[in-house]
Amino acid sequence: MQSESQYYIYGRNAVLEALKSGDEIEKVYYSFGLQGRQIEQIVFLSRKMKVPVTQFDKSKFNALATKLFGNDAKTQGIIAQKSIVSYSDLDELIEFGFSKEENPVIVMLDEINDPQNLGAIARTAECCGVAGIILPERNSSPVTPVAVKASAGALNYLKICKTVNMIQAIKKLKDSGFWITGTSLNAKMNYTADIYDRPTVIIIGNEGKGMKPSLQKHCDQLVKIPILGKIESLNASVSCGIILYEILRQKS
Repeated sequence: MQSESQYYIYGRNAVLEALKSGDEIEKVYYSFGLQGRQIEQIVFLSRKMKVPVTQFDKSKFNALATKLFGNDAKTQGIIAQKSIVSYSDLDELIEFGFSKEENPVIVMLDEINDPQNLGAIARTAECCGVAGIILPERNSSPVTPVAVKASAGALNYLKICKTVNMIQAIKKLKDSGFWITGTSLNAKMNYTADIYDRPTVIIIGNEGKGMKPSLQKHCDQLVKIPILGKIESLNASVSCGIILYEILRQKS
């Protein structure tokens, strides 16, 4: 795999021109205390284009810059990550799913923050014939080089969709014929229930907090994976893999 730094650009002019030209930017990082017309334009354009903007304190920003570019790069306090994958809109993902099979499967991730988990989920999803993955635009791991590496390239083969509003996305999926299956430790139904003989969306919750209650309310059903040991929950990517292979088992 090529150097991670190839997916990043730095410097006020470079980042501003990338945004103005419509380049796909995944995320913008800038150092605390930056001021000036260019910084204001970068933040304004980023928000207008729904690109997440993160402000780091100087030490954390410098650590990121050093990791990516070495000690001598003149970043001017700003770095942007270029998109590694091409994103699909939700309509395109739905259409693609039904072109693959009568009962397609889509994975929706509710604030998965670890790029290793994102990559591992994508790898399993691709192996199981999933149509694509839906990510929230905010509070989610971006598709980083680490995520792509962890996915063994699967992120380049799946349809990846970003959504500003997860609930609106769920409503559109329901209108298109999908049944929404959420995951919760408190669910009454086991993941092995015979419920996957229909277009299915599986929602996997955050590594620590699980699925947001606001999303659970819009699910058609909730399932759980039984836990018999002292640890309260499984890793998000492991949980996703168990459920996807159960779907595959039922289909075959």
